[in-house]
Amino acid sequence: MAGIVFLRTAAFETVRGFYTEEIGMAVLLEQHDIAILRHGNLLIGFHRQPTPDLDGLITFFYETRDEVDRMYARLRTLAPGEPRENPKYQTYHFFATDPEGRKIEFQQFLHEVPPMGNTPGEC
Repeated sequence: MAGIVFLRTAAFETVRGFYTEEIGMAVLLEQHDIAILRHGNLLIGFHRQPTPDLDGLITFFYETRDEVDRMYARLRTLAPGEPRENPKYQTYHFFATDPEGRKIEFQQFLHEVPPMGNTPGEC
């Protein structure tokens, strides 16, 4: 079993390029005005529409703090703050925004988690 979260985008090419070039997602499937992207076991479909979906939060998780720090180094101009530990949820993370203003998070779990399919970051 698998699933895809679809989001509307009014900036299709820009958003597709951001998630593939800056985040490192792989293109799984492209159709006329849809791109389905993959990051490990996360599938996101972006659908060209006049009005974008901007609610919610897209979270990418990594196995190490260094991987989170590398993403921060790439995206620091889009992040309101540096990576930090969150004791309540036992994560190390930072937030940023994509070109349309969607919230995105990059994190490492600081505790054991059950297997979640593919290795995080695997495309």
